[in-house]
Amino acid sequence: MSLRDKISSELKTAMKARDTERLATLRLINAAIKDREIAARGDQGVSELTDADLTAVLTRMVKQRRDSARAYEEAARLDLAEKETAEIAVIESFLPRQLTDDEVSAAIEKVIAQTGASSVRDIGKVMAALKADYAGQMDFGKAGGLVKQKLA
Repeated sequence: MSLRDKISSELKTAMKARDTERLATLRLINAAIKDREIAARGDQGVSELTDADLTAVLTRMVKQRRDSARAYEEAARLDLAEKETAEIAVIESFLPRQLTDDEVSAAIEKVIAQTGASSVRDIGKVMAALKADYAGQMDFGKAGGLVKQKLA
C-alpha cells in the first residue's frame, strides 16, 4: 500500500469515527500534498509524487509544527502548543521509524566507509548518500554535525 493510499484510508476511517482532530490533520496533510503536486507539475511536469516526495512533505510539516509548538510554549500559549503536538503525532504516524542516536552514528560510519570519505571536503558526498538511504528516518541537521565531527 502506497503512502498516499494509507493517508486516504486513514482519512476515511477518521470520518467514520468522527475523530475531528485527526480528520483535520489528515486534511492538512492532503492539502500539503496537493500543493506540492501542483508545484511539481508546473516545475518538472511530474503528474504524481513518489513515496519519497510524500515523506519529504510530511517531514517538512513535522518540522514546521515543532517550530510552532516551541514558539507557542515561549508565548505561554499551551493550548495551541498542545494542538501542534497532537498534529505532529498524527503526521509522524505516516513517517518511517526514526533512528536512535546509536543507529544514526552507525549509519554515518557505514556511509563514510562506502563513499571512501576521508576529509571535511567529502561532507556533501556523505550527506547525499545518507539522504538517499535514510530519507525521513533521521534529522539531517544533527547528522550533518556528526558527519563533520567524524571527518574532522
